[in-house]
Amino acid sequence: MDQFILRIDKAIRVIGGVASAGRPSPVGHTENVELTAEEQRQSAGLMRVNHVGEVCAQALYEAQGMFANNAEMRMQLSHAAREEEDHLAWTAQRLEELGSHTSFLNPIWYGGAYALGMVAAKLGDAKSLAFIAETERQVEVHLTEHLEKLPARDLKSRIIVEQMRRDEAAHGAMAKALGAVEIPWPARQAMRMMSKVMTTVAYYV
Repeated sequence: MDQFILRIDKAIRVIGGVASAGRPSPVGHTENVELTAEEQRQSAGLMRVNHVGEVCAQALYEAQGMFANNAEMRMQLSHAAREEEDHLAWTAQRLEELGSHTSFLNPIWYGGAYALGMVAAKLGDAKSLAFIAETERQVEVHLTEHLEKLPARDLKSRIIVEQMRRDEAAHGAMAKALGAVEIPWPARQAMRMMSKVMTTVAYYV
């Protein structure tokens, strides 16, 4: 029962955008540059998408860690989840600085990601790791695209996204090292389609 309560508490905090970073924000003392209204809107939309990605990451790692059979895998997933929580805190803080908000649909994003994580975990550790590896690969691609779209003057957002991209690459490598198998092409395509829907909606809502 205690574990159940803790999981519910964590879900509420993640959905509500309440997260504490274990690592300091990578922006450090980077000067805050005043952006135009259009630049601010663009940065806020992209950072909201990134925040939603971290909400989903928390749900995925929580579900997959709970149903993983391998103790080392559970430990590694817990470590990755802590780093993802840093991302959650950094992106939420940046959204606040940009005068914007996190996605109003966070409960839906969290619930959907948690369900996917459970399904992946039930398929066995190797396939669950494959899902993580592919997810992180796609996230890394998205973050690279965001670096191309973020206003050049928005150094704070760019620094955060750069650090996130490095961390995501490390998480994907971790999954492969633990024994991830190759995910089937139809599953990769389905994941891309779901990701496209999420990123398009989250940009605005």
